[in-house]
Amino acid sequence: MQWIRKIYDWVLHWAETPYGPIALFLLAFAEASFFPVPPDALLIALVLGARKKAFSFALLCTIASVTGALLGYSIGHFAWWSGTGEFSSFAQFFYNNIPGFNEKIFFDVKALYEKWNFWIIFTAGFTPIPYKVFTISAGAFDINLVLFIIASIVSRAGRFFLVSFLIWKFGEQIKSFIDKYFNWLAIAFTVLLIGGFFAINYIL
Repeated sequence: MQWIRKIYDWVLHWAETPYGPIALFLLAFAEASFFPVPPDALLIALVLGARKKAFSFALLCTIASVTGALLGYSIGHFAWWSGTGEFSSFAQFFYNNIPGFNEKIFFDVKALYEKWNFWIIFTAGFTPIPYKVFTISAGAFDINLVLFIIASIVSRAGRFFLVSFLIWKFGEQIKSFIDKYFNWLAIAFTVLLIGGFFAINYIL
């Protein structure tokens, strides 16, 4: 959609200003609870401009995203339900105005939590799946907070440090490759990782 592209371009322009790291923190924080554009594009642009700071940017992005995830969890826990057990007016606002939210997806996520627990949080944090849907639903359905924090740290750090490492190691030559194939690479990596743990459990 054209408006998403405009937001994406607006996000990228911060890499050309002295406020790039601040913008990265705010973007990663907001994306974990309501903002539609993930921080990866700005992270890539900042690392390309200062490769020595690659892992500092990744750490900044991780801290902001996990903090934003806690905001999303709090929204779900404290503001998602009315006193009668129905969706609150705040939840209805999200359903009507925030891309990626609707009641069907919300209850589908509940079923995923019941089946996969830690792994669905990890998968949402590492892959292109809209993370904000999972952070808010985790709070709404009272998912174990410690488990949620651990899965968020592992998945978000894994994602942002991987992107930063690739740019630090290969520079401009890998940027277009990441832009084009990162979503598929993230999904493949997650499938392999989860499959590996299941294989270990089966063998043992």
